[in-house]
Amino acid sequence: MTEISSPADARQERIYELFSGATQEASDAMSRWTGGEVTLSLNEVQEISLDEIFEQLDVCEDLLTMVVLSIDEEIGGELILTFDELNGRRLAATLAGREVDLESPWTPLEKSALCETGNILGCAYLNALAQAVGVDLIPSPPHFIQDYGASVLQQALLTQAMMTDEIMIARTGFARGDEQLDWSVYFIPTLAMRDALEQTLSSRNGQAKV
Repeated sequence: MTEISSPADARQERIYELFSGATQEASDAMSRWTGGEVTLSLNEVQEISLDEIFEQLDVCEDLLTMVVLSIDEEIGGELILTFDELNGRRLAATLAGREVDLESPWTPLEKSALCETGNILGCAYLNALAQAVGVDLIPSPPHFIQDYGASVLQQALLTQAMMTDEIMIARTGFARGDEQLDWSVYFIPTLAMRDALEQTLSSRNGQAKV
């Protein structure tokens, strides 16, 4: 017996597929950038109430290394790439062709390598979404940040918090071969982006029924 999904489940599945496509584009770009070592996979797409968001995402108060790209348009959003200190330093050292040195401050070369990582995977991810919704998505230059994860996420949610009680967040994980890495990408679309995604999904669903 084939189970027929409810409209809500079907919608969630279509949204997941859309973000899966964007994640695959980013994964291909990341694989090329790291010589085939690192890939991405979509963990989840959630619509979470503001008062539950930090608990649901398990965003800790630890100091994180992050690269942030912003699309400061009505149809836009925030893309946040997060690392714990050790894994961020390992990736930066590998890309810079150096040994990992946890005792020294981050060098400009290491920061640049991590920002370029965010730029490469972020542009691939956003280009896929741009093609889906039919608009140009031009992100800001990537910003290297070391701060507490909850604080950065809170800043990214400020504008939307004044307009809605629920936030959509797509979370992507990383792997090196069979090893899951303690890295994440969060994409937080604006309300206008969410509307554009819904229109895209409605159009595709209508075409499928013809």
